[in-house]
Amino acid sequence: MSEQPTAGEVPAPAAQAPVETAPDPLGEAYPAERDPWSDPRLPWEGRPRRIDIACWAAITLSGLYYLAILPWRASLVGTHPVISELLNGSTEAIVSAAAFARVGRGSIAVVLLASIPGLMKFDLIYWWAGRLWGERVVNLFAGNSKRQQRRGAKFVTRVNRWGRGFTWPAIVISPFLPIPNAIIYAVAGWTGMRWLTFLILDAIGTLAWAGMLSGLGWTLGQPAVSVAQKVSSYGLWVAIAIVILVVAGQIRGARSQR
Repeated sequence: MSEQPTAGEVPAPAAQAPVETAPDPLGEAYPAERDPWSDPRLPWEGRPRRIDIACWAAITLSGLYYLAILPWRASLVGTHPVISELLNGSTEAIVSAAAFARVGRGSIAVVLLASIPGLMKFDLIYWWAGRLWGERVVNLFAGNSKRQQRRGAKFVTRVNRWGRGFTWPAIVISPFLPIPNAIIYAVAGWTGMRWLTFLILDAIGTLAWAGMLSGLGWTLGQPAVSVAQKVSSYGLWVAIAIVILVVAGQIRGARSQR
């Protein structure tokens, strides 16, 4: 027999099945929209300032500048090597200009002086980037591949271990190192080096590099002039080949990044 509740006793409520609730449309089913400025590939944190945009634009324009002068790089090396040296500061331009000076078509002093603006014209931008963004800028200049990123991370570790004294000799010998010069220049700004000190050390390293290349061109003399003139005669085709190589490198880099 089932027990009957006595008088004054309230019966226990019957168990009810759990009620299923619909997912909150603003909850986990729909996560919050990601902040577009929280991209680790960007050198700054959060929304960029005007000065960040200005520095980023300067870096971008410097890259576009070298792409814009590619069609004239080969044609000028055998006709006006000093102008080519001023425009792009390339190795072949400096060697060719010194070889022209050897055969009496120029001055070795002019070759060395032209190397300063030719090689240094954008270096202060990278110093500025390091001053603004610190060690994050190293990843920006290190490249997109995992190997380049690991190399950049090791370089940051060495800078933190060796201190600011490392940047002085590094800037002077940077043209001779297998590291992108932009990384070393950015580290100089990141570690607090003054811009005037940076330019002096950069000029010393630039003249050392240009002096070595000029010595090579002076030693070669007429054979180097002949080769440069031959390259200039096929300047259009050489320029097309360079553009193809650059585009292929960019496509390969984009694929490896994906």
